[in-house]
Amino acid sequence: MEDKYILILGAGLMQKPAIEAARELGLKTLVVDANPAAVCVPFTDRFEPIDLKDTEKLTKLAQSFGKNLVGVFTAGTDFSTSVSYIAEKCGLPAHSYQAALNASNKILMRECFKKAGVGSPNFLQLDRSQIASFLQPKTFNTLKFPLVVKPVDNMGARGCRLIRNADEFLPSVEDAVRNSRSGRAILEDYMEGPEFSIDAIVYNNTFTITGFADRHIYYPPYFIEMGHTMPTVIDKQKRMELIATFAKGAKALGLSCGVAKADIKYTANGPMIGEIAGRLSGGYMSGWTYPYSSTVHLTKEAMLVACGLPPEELLQKRYPLPIKDVPFPIYEIPSLRTAAERAWISIPGRIKEIIGGDYMQHSPFVKDVLFRSRSGDKVVFPRNNVEKCGNCIAVSNHYDLAVDAAEYAISQLLLRLESHNPETEAFLAGKRKKDEDAFPPYAFTLRASEIQLLKRHARSFPIIPENKKVSEFLPKELERTANRVKDWNHRTMKQSLFLFDLYIPHHPAIKMQDFWDALIIGGLQGIVYVSDCAKNSENKNKGLLKK
Repeated sequence: MEDKYILILGAGLMQKPAIEAARELGLKTLVVDANPAAVCVPFTDRFEPIDLKDTEKLTKLAQSFGKNLVGVFTAGTDFSTSVSYIAEKCGLPAHSYQAALNASNKILMRECFKKAGVGSPNFLQLDRSQIASFLQPKTFNTLKFPLVVKPVDNMGARGCRLIRNADEFLPSVEDAVRNSRSGRAILEDYMEGPEFSIDAIVYNNTFTITGFADRHIYYPPYFIEMGHTMPTVIDKQKRMELIATFAKGAKALGLSCGVAKADIKYTANGPMIGEIAGRLSGGYMSGWTYPYSSTVHLTKEAMLVACGLPPEELLQKRYPLPIKDVPFPIYEIPSLRTAAERAWISIPGRIKEIIGGDYMQHSPFVKDVLFRSRSGDKVVFPRNNVEKCGNCIAVSNHYDLAVDAAEYAISQLLLRLESHNPETEAFLAGKRKKDEDAFPPYAFTLRASEIQLLKRHARSFPIIPENKKVSEFLPKELERTANRVKDWNHRTMKQSLFLFDLYIPHHPAIKMQDFWDALIIGGLQGIVYVSDCAKNSENKNKGLLKK
């Protein structure tokens, strides 16, 4: 019997569940990626180094397999249009190519939603040549801020930004256009409200929800997803409204055979769609947190649909939802446990070493610790979801345990940075771009009276002696605040001091003023950096307390 192959687009970590699913289904994997060093390349049956945008070359490869190729698949990539193009040319199951275009080009998407009366923000489109015309007073004065600008054809929040005022307009739009493969951007009204990710499988004119998560988005003017939690905690009525809007949006785009993913908000005007994609979620949702939460191998079920086979587990475990006036019968496979995914991030610099990783790996309730950045890597405070440093996933029968476990594990991790780095120095000196007001944020937000207290404290105790525990120098008046405020990585001020004493027991004498500056602005990373710099030369930060 001849081998049957499935063509998988992408060989990154997001394709790991797809390679596993293919193996379980008895299929050989034909995997393509422009990067021959992608992490999943060694686990493929056959790999070809092809750019995923090169649909003609991909189609030629697919056609060379004839009837031995039974499906085309991707997850967590930008290339659902390539999947549909190849499938259409080879007569394989998939969303139509036009539907895939509608679901990947944000302008086409908004036009489809508008025509079908599906809730989504008002929008304008522009390309590189139109930016100057938008700056003309006649047009510019009609804009009402805040607005959101996005590339029409990218993912991972690259180039996406909140435009809060007129001064931020030009740099924001230029960045969005620069991050668009076609050089185009879309301007939208800003939607205020909690955000959710929802996955679904469209099969035989039915719509099955396969994951509904709360998204945790921070750090304006950018949209950085610091994690998601599944299942959602939103009330049932709003949840049904969001699902109904998702189904209507998928129908408006023409999605009819395969998977769909919605980023959607619940606003004062009800559900509003941010986007619907014709692929499974990235961000560890479809391949990690939903299987943990539901016990269903979602990627396997989606792959069966892509191969023209019935998704048997999905059909057996789903149950109908009481939602009327929608274009599909709607079903759901619910989450049975809570899965919490959280990201960790860094201040700018270059990683010298990673401390606490072993603890994370063995922390209670933690399923996965997924490093994106390692020793020697350059890191930045993220402006998109590709620039985060890693992710932790925890699972429990209890919501609070899963959330607390993921956040506590991350709080124990230290990305120790190389000393005397200009980018780290600038960050700890409080330097920010003019068009990025209050970004990146400081690690800890203190009241003016608390900052004055630290100034007085630094004058009274100008030096932390060599190898002395830094936690002993926290003013008693700040104990309550130090136990309450948290940084980007879920650490309190007091915990940051404790971890410094634990991880850096031997340190040089440190200027107290520099120490408090670095803690407030850069958290644990900041005070370790100041200590490391003090080993060789006087730290020259201009930080917060000297202003």
